[in-house]
Amino acid sequence: MKNYRITANIEWTSKCNAKCAMCPRHVIDKPKLMTEETFYQLMERLDEKDLVRAIIAGYGEPTTHPKFSSFVDSVRKHPLQFDMVSNGQLLDQAKLEHLDGALGMLMVSFSSIDPEVYSQVHTNLTQQTVMKNLITAKKTLKQTQLSVSLTPMPECLDSLPETIEWFHQQGITDLRMSPNFYNRAGTLEQQQDQTRRLRSIIDKYKLRALDLDFVPGTLDVVRQLRSNKFKCIPRNSSLFISSDGEYLYCYNDMAHSHSLGNVSSVSVRKAIQIREQLADDKTLCSDCNMRGRYQGLELAQMAVKHLGNQLIAKAS
Repeated sequence: MKNYRITANIEWTSKCNAKCAMCPRHVIDKPKLMTEETFYQLMERLDEKDLVRAIIAGYGEPTTHPKFSSFVDSVRKHPLQFDMVSNGQLLDQAKLEHLDGALGMLMVSFSSIDPEVYSQVHTNLTQQTVMKNLITAKKTLKQTQLSVSLTPMPECLDSLPETIEWFHQQGITDLRMSPNFYNRAGTLEQQQDQTRRLRSIIDKYKLRALDLDFVPGTLDVVRQLRSNKFKCIPRNSSLFISSDGEYLYCYNDMAHSHSLGNVSSVSVRKAIQIREQLADDKTLCSDCNMRGRYQGLELAQMAVKHLGNQLIAKAS
């Protein structure tokens, strides 16, 4: 069996300047900043033979890291493609100019054009500041692609069409959204009627499926399905690397308590091989609404959509 490649989800910090409704930060016992030593050990571990790309995300806000600028400089020199997820609060002109070209994509999380909804979902952030920064990003970024990740929460549904229209008016058309409401290992009950409504809006406005951002090529998916004891595409398609350098069992391990090893002593390939032998973890998997994603017809549809996205990306 040939090796397959995955996506690395890298957490520069588990500290955050927000307290978003969908993020169960209460389970993160001691938020940490990634040290420079761990960062450079990690950078040595990242290899294009193992990874399709790396997404700087995790459960913290990367722009709050005091070494943000120097970390971006290192990313710029690395052969692997790096993307980043941000809440947008601190993405001022200087930061945007500095990261332009270092990242393949900058993805900003945004909940609603309705100020009341935004304040409920993205607590501690200033909506007008984020909107201003997004407009600045659209004008400033020349090499880095700007994308917006719309928040899939029931509170956002009523204003979702209006939110999408606002972005279109700003010329920001790369909008992505998960077809599932956030349910991080049982922290939110799945609601079927609202899920159908969510997916109808996604189809109407042709939003890109956020899930696919973490899914590598179709052949890689086939290989990881054949190699892993637990057939979970969301888990097996990405590898979460925490702010203290731990490879985690799954992104849903918000408490950072299921380690596969540390970047100081374990390679990415070894961490993947360790995980391949693990069954489902009841504490993480039993109530997760991502479990069982991409099976049967949906798996075939995902493959077609993903191939289409790749062809579009190559053509652009």
